[in-house]
Amino acid sequence: MHGTDQVADVTGAGDTVLAAFGLALASGATPLEAALLANFAGGVGVMKMGTATVSADEIEQAIASDRTLTA
Repeated sequence: MHGTDQVADVTGAGDTVLAAFGLALASGATPLEAALLANFAGGVGVMKMGTATVSADEIEQAIASDRTLTA
């Protein structure tokens, strides 16, 4: 999971992960790439209270801030 260790709410987290995974696959990503993207999307989503949306910009920022991918 990506983000801080302070989870706000897991409502809809599975939906977010599955939607991001499916969209990534439909867009031509490999299963591994889709899983990584979905993990970032889920990580962003659980940092918000209640059922929330996750934008492409938020996912992009989460990926950019992950030091394990940029090291």
